[in-house]
Amino acid sequence: MKRILFRLRRIIDPYAKEPDSKLKKPRKKLLLNISKRQKFIISVAFLSVGLFASEYIFANYTLVIAFLLGILTDVCLFVSLYNDLQEELTLKAFILPFLCSLSFSLFFFLTPARFISRVILTSLYAIALYSLFLSENIFLVASVRTIALLNSARIVTFVITLVSYFFLSNTILSFRLSLLPTVGLFFIISAVTLLHALWTYTLERNLLSEKEWVGVLSLCLAELAAIFWFWPTVPTVLALFLTSALYIFTGLSHMWFDKRLFRGVIWEYAWVGVFATILLFWFTHWQG
Repeated sequence: MKRILFRLRRIIDPYAKEPDSKLKKPRKKLLLNISKRQKFIISVAFLSVGLFASEYIFANYTLVIAFLLGILTDVCLFVSLYNDLQEELTLKAFILPFLCSLSFSLFFFLTPARFISRVILTSLYAIALYSLFLSENIFLVASVRTIALLNSARIVTFVITLVSYFFLSNTILSFRLSLLPTVGLFFIISAVTLLHALWTYTLERNLLSEKEWVGVLSLCLAELAAIFWFWPTVPTVLALFLTSALYIFTGLSHMWFDKRLFRGVIWEYAWVGVFATILLFWFTHWQG
């Protein structure tokens, strides 16, 4: 209202000065007056302790604890970035943090029950989650103005995306479910993973702005999962192959959005597919 009155006054008196901003009442802050990085560190420490303690306290509630930790991760991210989200709110920023915690939690229960393995996995989770929080902050800022760290954030989130997808794929295949539930789960995790991965390059606020890309690529990954559901090899090898397929699809999509999809780039991703296929055949248990 004050700004409107000032503009009307400016029409009458062109030399009128805007009221001093220092006289404005300070904006009330809902959150504690601590820095953003401190919030990130506190959130990561809290979630890491929760992941480590879940094995010893809630070992019989694996799925419940995994989803709960994923939800708590998004809550912590929302609290840490509350001020930035008031200007640029998008649900896509909460996808990968949820998937990261969910994948580490589920994979946490598949690893050997040794103290050193738990410590290593929890440390990796803490590093990944802190890097992810910083990257999501960069994406939110980059959607409003240009920022130099955008490419670094894209690389970090791409690596975390691949690790999370590998953990989730390995977990789904380790459950030994029937064909249709397996394909359905792969379509869902592929869709939400690609939704965030493509958003890091488009930075569109609309949740379904890349629905065509996400739908087609998720369908391709689900079809690959259906084909290799019959493949005679261990879940880890299949998960690695499907993660390589996600890497190829997502990488080529990024190059397309970045207008750098040249012949040499296509051949680089093609060689990744050839190498992944060779590994798949190498570790296949053929029966004579």
